[in-house]
Amino acid sequence: MKLYDFDGMFDEKLAAYLKKNADKHKESEWEDIIPELYKQFGDTFIKAVGDTPNGFYAKMSDGELVKALSTHLRQGVPVSEYLCNAIERRNAVELLLPLLDGSEEERDYAINLIGADERALDKYFEMLLDKDSPEDLKNRCVDYIKENADSVADRAVENYNRNCEREYMLEIMSRCKVRSDKIFNILLKEFRCDAENLPMHASYLAAYGDERALEYLLDKIDEECITFIEYQELKFAIEALGGEYTKKRDFSNDPYFELIKSGSGDIFVGFKN
Repeated sequence: MKLYDFDGMFDEKLAAYLKKNADKHKESEWEDIIPELYKQFGDTFIKAVGDTPNGFYAKMSDGELVKALSTHLRQGVPVSEYLCNAIERRNAVELLLPLLDGSEEERDYAINLIGADERALDKYFEMLLDKDSPEDLKNRCVDYIKENADSVADRAVENYNRNCEREYMLEIMSRCKVRSDKIFNILLKEFRCDAENLPMHASYLAAYGDERALEYLLDKIDEECITFIEYQELKFAIEALGGEYTKKRDFSNDPYFELIKSGSGDIFVGFKN
């Protein structure tokens, strides 16, 4: 398969263009111009290729595009946006799935291109539950799983009950749109019992959107022992659920409040009596 470094070709063209036109635009303007030039280059005929970058990939089948991606990565040839965009325009998820078991680069490109497609959920869960998966990979998997939270709700509850990646499972459950007493009670239990992670569990209740959580959030925010950071997250959760908390609080002895205030001007006016 013939590979072309279209990004390298563009860089050569860009260098010549900048040398000729450097004084015509400010640096901030170039930040907008260069992406537009890159887009235009995709439709520029290249004699050595016999086509434009976009046209070159448009002639390939779905399988050829995915094979081109893998070959680029194996041979160290830069992968252009033109190739990625061509794959995204196709329904090539089934062809991309095997790359999730490939090299780290293949896996990363495949995840970006597959996104939240339901056909990848089983594999995303597999990577999420793999103790050897790095945290950044788990976070990416969770981000896409959350977009399908309702379809995997039972699986999330099951893994939570098995003590498998409980925090990730709570995050997934909190994004469910279909209301469930089972999920609400789990989120509420974690909020009430895990004092060390109070802000996070308050955010899960806010994301879930069940107004029944308001009374518990209001009781907690009224406690004198809460920190400024906990106060902020609790207040956000209350407002997200349509509630309101207007009581003035004094956090002048809170080290986090003083630390944040010292670099934030007057934005905390009102938090102290």
